[in-house]
Amino acid sequence: MTWVKICGTTNLEDAHMAIEAGADALGFIFASSARRVDPDLVREIVADLPRPVETVGVFVNQPVEHVCEVAQYAQLTTIQLHGDETTEYVRDLRTQAKVGMRIVKAVPVLAKFGEAMRSFAEQGGVDAVLLDTASYVRGGTGETWDWIDVAQFLPRTVGVRFIVAGGLSPENVADAVKVLGPWGVDVVTGVEREPGKKDPGKVKAFVDAVRKADGRASIKYKVPGTK
Repeated sequence: MTWVKICGTTNLEDAHMAIEAGADALGFIFASSARRVDPDLVREIVADLPRPVETVGVFVNQPVEHVCEVAQYAQLTTIQLHGDETTEYVRDLRTQAKVGMRIVKAVPVLAKFGEAMRSFAEQGGVDAVLLDTASYVRGGTGETWDWIDVAQFLPRTVGVRFIVAGGLSPENVADAVKVLGPWGVDVVTGVEREPGKKDPGKVKAFVDAVRKADGRASIKYKVPGTK
């Protein structure tokens, strides 16, 4: 079943709504953004969640010590790096982060993106790679990329899960799942009423579209050695 992350969560009401809709993870942005949140708020939201879900903190080019401090204080389960972080940075983060903390690294869909995926998997030891639209602006773009064209270049032998992001919406996410067969999908603007505020109808429609597409994916991505 495809993992679904609703990112850019800024309030408890939206967090509860996303979970009720069936989301597997909530994303909280700690970098420059209209959806940026304070660690105190995230800590309060996480403490009041109705059931266990993954809580993902999004960071962009911030010091390792700061990332670890915020992640632990806010009770996050996962750290997502969405900047220019290197494999050395990721290894340092892995050493300093709380045991069991998962790490996701965003990789822009540019030439040789497959090599970047392999590098972060083998040298950085990330738990997943997030594929997003190439941009000079660090962080999510909210823009789609050519899934059909990119699908043929995906390195299926890389031992790391990949997540699709960038311009996803209730209307197109099923196509992304069926064409790419990703481990997960990540959405922000596609399910919003306005920046920082989710639309319940769009969130439910997004999750429902993913679930319906799961059984019809043309490619089923599997991490080597897993069932």
